[in-house]
Amino acid sequence: MATFMDIHHGMRDITNDQLREAHNADRAIEGQENVTFQHAWADPASGDVFCLSEAPSAEAVQRVHERAGHRADEIHPIPFSV
Repeated sequence: MATFMDIHHGMRDITNDQLREAHNADRAIEGQENVTFQHAWADPASGDVFCLSEAPSAEAVQRVHERAGHRADEIHPIPFSV
């Protein structure tokens, strides 16, 4: 499995509860695409939301986000970490 960081723009003033709801919507259907969403972060001031996942492809990540109702604006592979 590969690791991906995706970014959603335009979610200004998102609350902790709204972030949790969006993350849970992804988690509810992630298995359909063999994706595992690990963590989500939000910056309400900028409107950016970041999601970390393991998945077979960026397209699989996007399909889950689209079905959950919040398409990612960017998806970046993370080849390695320390």
